[in-house]
Amino acid sequence: MVETMWSDAFDLHSHSTNSDGEHSVDTVAKLMAAAGVKHWALTDHDTIAGWDQAKKAALEAGIDFIPGVEITCEPGLPIVEEEMTLWGRDRAPTSWHLLAYFPSANFSPQQRADFANWLAPLGESRGPRMQQMVALANQHGLNIDIKAVLARADGSVGRPHLADEMIAQGYATDRQEVFDQWLGDGRPLAIVRKKPSIEEATAAVHASGGFVSLAHPIYYGVPVEPLVTYCKSAGVDAIECFHRSHPDPYRHALLMAVRNGGMSSTCGSDFHGQSYQQSPGNMPLPLADLPPSLSL
Repeated sequence: MVETMWSDAFDLHSHSTNSDGEHSVDTVAKLMAAAGVKHWALTDHDTIAGWDQAKKAALEAGIDFIPGVEITCEPGLPIVEEEMTLWGRDRAPTSWHLLAYFPSANFSPQQRADFANWLAPLGESRGPRMQQMVALANQHGLNIDIKAVLARADGSVGRPHLADEMIAQGYATDRQEVFDQWLGDGRPLAIVRKKPSIEEATAAVHASGGFVSLAHPIYYGVPVEPLVTYCKSAGVDAIECFHRSHPDPYRHALLMAVRNGGMSSTCGSDFHGQSYQQSPGNMPLPLADLPPSLSL
């Protein structure tokens, strides 16, 4: 029976003010519960700063919390221009994102500490990189205060925080304009930082008792068959087949490739905030395709 059952009770991809989200952890938890989500993962970029508050907020909201994090990695495969064109992607990515989850009750304090130690340099590197970007901005005639940018982040600072400060200072009207002109990959203020490979990040998560899913693969410009083959060879456990950016034809083709490859599937709204016209939840997926540790 479970093979044919679908559920929209899971949202395994969301962000708070601990990285580039608009809302506090408490607010995200409440919005998830209001949307009917029963199993929620907070996956802020390169930081686990929100985990303890998220566990508490989920308990108060009456939903299950799954500790997660979105790890910024080096690209696993080169882009295929035809694939980018097919799905209307116009910007080559400089990173792939890996969603890591630690749902097991056996996730020990030592495993958490080990993973936190491995992850820490990734989050910490965002601070020096931001200082470099702000310095570049000021060299280009903008007047940006690094303290004001850092104040916009509760945990891991990133380009969206600089974008918001640039908007506040009147240099742009919205984030899209800032990224198109200044902060997007290959733009004047973008600085590439050292990132782990997909294989390295996967091994670190596995060593701490977690599992990984490749986030929003449509962004990477790789056809689904070689994408799945690569992910399986790299030890990746699942692929985020159900993401708000995936049109139905892509979602179906990816799900079939994932199933044929013997992998699992995850879903996520990639919720960043209501002012971005985004909504949490409403991400149905077949229960049989969930990773075993998440299966009901």
